[in-house]
Amino acid sequence: MHMGVSMMNWETTKAPQFEKTLRKSISFIGIGLHSGKKVTMVIKPAMPGTGILFLRKDVLAGQGMISARWYNVTETRLSTTLGNEHGVTVATVEHLLAALRGCGIDNALIELDGPEIPIMDGSSAPFVTTIEQIGTVAQPQKRNVIWIQRPIEVRDNDKYAILMPYNSSRITIEIDFPDSPIQSQTLSVELINEAFRNDVARARTFGFSQQVNFLRKQGLARGGSLNNAVLVDGDRIVNEEGLRYTDEFVRHKILDCLGDLALAGVPIMGHLYAYKPGHALNNQLMHKLFDDRSNWSYLTMDEFMAVTGARATKTAGTGAEFEGEKFAQT
Repeated sequence: MHMGVSMMNWETTKAPQFEKTLRKSISFIGIGLHSGKKVTMVIKPAMPGTGILFLRKDVLAGQGMISARWYNVTETRLSTTLGNEHGVTVATVEHLLAALRGCGIDNALIELDGPEIPIMDGSSAPFVTTIEQIGTVAQPQKRNVIWIQRPIEVRDNDKYAILMPYNSSRITIEIDFPDSPIQSQTLSVELINEAFRNDVARARTFGFSQQVNFLRKQGLARGGSLNNAVLVDGDRIVNEEGLRYTDEFVRHKILDCLGDLALAGVPIMGHLYAYKPGHALNNQLMHKLFDDRSNWSYLTMDEFMAVTGARATKTAGTGAEFEGEKFAQT
């Protein structure tokens, strides 16, 4: 998932931090990873304060809108699915949401004619590349963030996730697949400057050959292929081209976590540390976060920087706007 604004010395700018949207609409056509259905998707600019909205165009008028928020999660098995009060759903949203957050997109309307976001190559890179090409635009509304002030923790047997105070946005993930070539992998990424684009965005989803038939009988992974996932078979990687990173698996988990945390609605300034995380655990963490407001503060990015003395470096999804950048005409 990759960013679309020119670079400069961020430590010298005092420019206020505004919300951003796309400069113009962008389109994608692909298949759903789990449904196997072809889908056309258009991501459109949206007004300040809108957030990220999905709109299913293939359902009854007035029933297709779904807000990308944690309380709308309806399914977390192998991906994150959102739904609304009409029973309309959109699945596998996490890669796109990570791309939008990584590119600093606060407001967008995502129209699609099917039940699932197109999987593309299994990573966020196709979305980010296109967003970079068309660019983003500042909007006349200050960007808000969630500032973590006390640890927030959820556990599920040996799995756990903790949000901790931190004066930026960092994700540290540890995974363990002892009976595969993945083994144990740990990586920590501070989502500033180009770290998201370079270290996370290209990491693809992955699966295991012994699970494929079972998943397809369950109505899952019907669109999965070597074109959109890394396949592990016993002690080998099946994909002829190999891995994009030597530790691509843990990097994709960071991507997934960023996408799931984007359902908070605004960037989270804190450090997520998770051991063997998944979409269910990530959503439990969101519920725990919003259950107790005393653990965090809701403030503008400018206020956060003033309180913490944080540098004006470019944090994924929270980059300061440049002096002289024109506001979107909204």
